[in-house]
Amino acid sequence: MGDRADAVVVGAGVIGASVALELARGGRSVVVVDKGPAAGAGSTSSSSAIVRFSYSTVDSVLTAWEAAAMWRDWEQHLGAIDPDGLARFVRTGMLIFHTPGDNTARIERVWNDVGIAYELLDATELHHRFPGLDIGAYFPPKRIDDPAFMDDAATEMTAIFEPLSGFVDDPMLAARNAAFAARRHGAEFRFHEEVVGFELAGGRVSGVRLAGGATVHAPVVVNVAGPHSSRINRMAGVTGGMRIGHRPLRQEVFTVQAPVGLRLEDGFPATADLDLGQYIKPQVGGTWALGGTEPACDELHWVDDPDHFDEYPTVEQFEVATWRAARRAPEFGVPLRPVGLAALYDVSDDWVPLYDKSDLPGFFMACGTSGNQFKNAPMAGKYLAAIIDADAAGIDHDEQPVHVTGPLTGRSIDLGAFSRRREPSATSGTVMG
Repeated sequence: MGDRADAVVVGAGVIGASVALELARGGRSVVVVDKGPAAGAGSTSSSSAIVRFSYSTVDSVLTAWEAAAMWRDWEQHLGAIDPDGLARFVRTGMLIFHTPGDNTARIERVWNDVGIAYELLDATELHHRFPGLDIGAYFPPKRIDDPAFMDDAATEMTAIFEPLSGFVDDPMLAARNAAFAARRHGAEFRFHEEVVGFELAGGRVSGVRLAGGATVHAPVVVNVAGPHSSRINRMAGVTGGMRIGHRPLRQEVFTVQAPVGLRLEDGFPATADLDLGQYIKPQVGGTWALGGTEPACDELHWVDDPDHFDEYPTVEQFEVATWRAARRAPEFGVPLRPVGLAALYDVSDDWVPLYDKSDLPGFFMACGTSGNQFKNAPMAGKYLAAIIDADAAGIDHDEQPVHVTGPLTGRSIDLGAFSRRREPSATSGTVMG
């Protein structure tokens, strides 16, 4: 393909690979550049890869619902069988505890509209289904050094249970699968290549300059650089036209042994516990992944330089995560040492992604994915392809927002909901996956 292409995709995570796949499927020659060593080797590899539908706007719920059908039949979506194997969707269901002031009422309304089945569980039913859980309500979440952390429960909780959520078992493999499928349509992936600038011609982007001195000329550039994407947007000079900003956030997730009776093999679901401030993801092999839901009592660790941050989990956050788990599951045995990871997520101001064009003609973005958009990668690829196709046809996405029809529901999804110029959305403000 040489140094010319129809489109350059910056970033080879699961979303970047999905964008490349859809652009290549549409007949474009595509070059993907990534400073890492392989597809999915960046923040994708650290994702909890939870597939859930608990969003409070119809366009976000439809996106996740449509994408889930693609994960369930990943081979069909890719149109190829990767000889290295295929990532697998594991169904767990999702348990969401009600908390004061949460957005579950809005979620229920949207689920009713879309046709997503769920149950409302009262305290009696929670006791019956999950006898190993303490379902006391301790809201608001507290740090473990807060004397009120061990206060008795004020009351017992109720919850929503949705049966079709789950997770993808190998997030990096999923990105590699999408890259494999994109290559079959002619896409080229260049690793260990860093973008250091952009070429402009006639008032629009015309290519990317790489650290090694090469230039890849293309009339379309898509920023899917994950935690580096805010830097790429600044480099391109497109931040001035954005009402919604985004920046890297450091997160820690821990792997622990799950209590007997509350394992994946026991039918324990992924659990959104905003009452205590964390989520629990049951995993194959009898373990849990514990991650935070960014409660007000927990400090957020924003990172200025995504190339330099503490890559090791801390004992402090390990104790927070495990003591919260022990509060919810009294039989949980707090481990003696932390096992987990620290990684960066590209978080938007309102935790809703940016799937959009920019003020620089030919420059597009799929960023601000906030750690919760792994699940939506198959649809994100389709969204960017649709926006780019519309732009090529002379349609201004800012003035006439592009709509994509979901293949599962037949519903129209307004991509203006993910615009850089939108009013900030009211969300729960959480990574959770």
